[in-house]
Amino acid sequence: MASTDIASPSAAAPASDAPAPATDAPAPATTHARPRVFSGMQPTAALHLGNYLGALKHWVAGQVERDNVFCVVDLHALTIPEAVDPADLRAKSRAVAALYLAAGIDPEASVVFVQSHVPEHAEASWLLGCVTPLGWLQRMTQFKSKTHGRESIGSGLLTYPALMAADILLHDTDEVPVGEDQMQHVELTRDLAIRFHHLFGEVFVLPRAVIPTAGARVMGFDEPTAKMSKSTASERPGHAVLLLDPPDVVGKTIMSAVTDSARETRFEHASPGVRNLLTVWQALDGRPMAALEAEVEGKGYGDLKKRVVEVVVAALAPIQARYAELLNDPAELDALLARGAERARETAANTLARMRAAVGVGP
Repeated sequence: MASTDIASPSAAAPASDAPAPATDAPAPATTHARPRVFSGMQPTAALHLGNYLGALKHWVAGQVERDNVFCVVDLHALTIPEAVDPADLRAKSRAVAALYLAAGIDPEASVVFVQSHVPEHAEASWLLGCVTPLGWLQRMTQFKSKTHGRESIGSGLLTYPALMAADILLHDTDEVPVGEDQMQHVELTRDLAIRFHHLFGEVFVLPRAVIPTAGARVMGFDEPTAKMSKSTASERPGHAVLLLDPPDVVGKTIMSAVTDSARETRFEHASPGVRNLLTVWQALDGRPMAALEAEVEGKGYGDLKKRVVEVVVAALAPIQARYAELLNDPAELDALLARGAERARETAANTLARMRAAVGVGP
């Protein structure tokens, strides 16, 4: 879910166009036996190795100890309508959902659905948007970065944080796993929930951001000082390994990865490109870094790259096989997503009913 270095409304002066939120207002206590987690990805570009190691792999591992809700946030992909290809968006939404499942997410243990298949998200976004001070949205870092230098912008770029807040709050979410660059959105979600409570009474469980302690931060193979990016990968071959790349493309990308002119393979002393390769290797291999360093001690970077290619190809093979099965049986995928949407609506409809009753709309 997305943003960074600017103060959230909770850390800044209240917007002049709205009363200050009651920051000490109580919220409904969670009733879940296990913490409920909400996570989502946009279907705007192909998922890559960084998405798998930084998120998907850990979503799968966390199914045992958490109640997880995993969403393909396709409505967020509409914020720049000029870039939307309807058929492509629909296909990519299905592809991302299939990759969730192919990576190991169990649709019985976790809720997996496409955002637009649960209309409560759009209505809840409107109700939250109506109580969102304009100044809070204008201070969002991602709004500033995405609109910088643009002559014309759609209102969706400004208001989508209310939709993101609705995504989280509708499912009585306890925890939202995010990177540090996305903390601002969870802070805004809490502030909007508290402001809603101040105006209309208690409705929401207040979520908290959780920065995963495990989770490889994978950098671009062509630019190892910048985090691997879906948008960059769509523009620059060699930047990332995509989850659906065949072995020969995986090999070409990794063997071309930027390193340096030395032969240093000790993680603490290596250059950014070598550290990135070691990080990927360890994340997929699971052994201590010292064991990996010992294997390539005194050898060239070519040997290190070959070992990384081997573990990446081996890790992606079962994902790609299951993905192909799902795409080749669209009826199964549709049934899984329909069931996921039905399960998601069980919670979302209850929360929306509380919101409607609080503000005085609806049947």
